[in-house]
Amino acid sequence: MNIDIQKVCILGAGTLGTRVALQAALSGFQVRIYDLSEELLERSKQTMQKLLGALRKEGRFTEIEDEVLWSRLLFTTDPATAVKDADLINESVTEDVGIKQEVWKRFGALAPEKTLFTTNTSYLLPSMFAEHSGRPERFCALHFHDVFTARVVDIMPHPGTDPGLIAPLERFGEALEQVPVLVKKENSGYLFNTMLLALIGAAGKLLTKEVASVEDIDKSWMVNFHMPQGPFGILDAIGLDTAYHVTKARKDTASQQFAALLKTYVDAGKLGKKSGEGFYRYK
Repeated sequence: MNIDIQKVCILGAGTLGTRVALQAALSGFQVRIYDLSEELLERSKQTMQKLLGALRKEGRFTEIEDEVLWSRLLFTTDPATAVKDADLINESVTEDVGIKQEVWKRFGALAPEKTLFTTNTSYLLPSMFAEHSGRPERFCALHFHDVFTARVVDIMPHPGTDPGLIAPLERFGEALEQVPVLVKKENSGYLFNTMLLALIGAAGKLLTKEVASVEDIDKSWMVNFHMPQGPFGILDAIGLDTAYHVTKARKDTASQQFAALLKTYVDAGKLGKKSGEGFYRYK
């Protein structure tokens, strides 16, 4: 399939949407970032500035002038402006089936005929909302991780995805300096997240059963495997709101108990690194 991706629309200016948008701009793409309020978009800009500072301190992307980079980024609360002339949409809204279905109904109707539809969902399946886009054959999961440190991008079609989309999405992933991996069948959690969820689930069970503290569970993992983070540090980086939605969707008793614990953090506004506090506190 002859698809040339130059203009990218990011739906959702949260933790991951912000990172994908910045990496796309750094890679030379024209990027429009959509969210519901100017406040959320301003927060996204501030996060990008901090990321740029860290990247340049590491000696990365020093050759790109600020004026050139910011000229590639447009922040908007207007859906029509967001998708205007977009070659690809990558959606990173709240991990909730109903919300994603409504988002795709709206943006599927607004997007140009040429647009590829991709979702960055962490654990839901693209088939849950592909039909709502109005063009399920042009719909595929394109799931990024951290983007700057964890550089894998999962490409996961649903049964109705046109196979011709795979190669252009692989090229797009490589252009963003990511390593594409193909998930041949729909699988909740893709590859890495499926393995990660086993770790998180075990840590959650230890905590809810009061076997050990957050700190000691993390230390056990970190010291034995020489890791910079334990399972609860990882959860803070992911976002406890995202972790809550994922855990709540699992029906086993242990997951439900852990989801109930996560909800107490979310209700208190403790979402992890992005809010300054989760299982740990952050400057």
